[in-house]
Amino acid sequence: MNGKPTGRRAAREWALRALYQIDLGGKPVEEAIEEVLSVAGLSPEDGDVVRELVTGTAQAQATELDPIIQQYARGWTIDRMAVIDRNILRLALYELRHHPEQPFKVVINDAIELAKKYSTAESGRFVNGILGAIVRQMYPDEATPPPRGARPARPK
Repeated sequence: MNGKPTGRRAAREWALRALYQIDLGGKPVEEAIEEVLSVAGLSPEDGDVVRELVTGTAQAQATELDPIIQQYARGWTIDRMAVIDRNILRLALYELRHHPEQPFKVVINDAIELAKKYSTAESGRFVNGILGAIVRQMYPDEATPPPRGARPARPK
């Protein structure tokens, strides 16, 4: 892809930046959102996506997201993870669980790309491993999980 990401991919990137500020700097959610949106140059629709992703992730973090991540991050605690890595995992997991209209492969691929861009190549593998294990658990009866919300095929 040339230039800056657009659409949902850009919204994910800017949401990650806001989550990073909240986690590392202790900024209030609304303040972090407004700060990133003031410089992002996104469409109003993409800005709304950033707002929803950050707010939803922040609200679900302690009670829903972190316990799941912790379950799959063998040998790691949430606090020991790199700040960027744990926020990528939170954001992607929030989307996997609350946005079934988003293809899980796209969500995971974008999370891996964000890890490679903002952290390390090893972080890309780390994020992929944890998210892949979570998706396999979400679809235990499928070799390859169907898109979320897909209807099963009718028997012939």
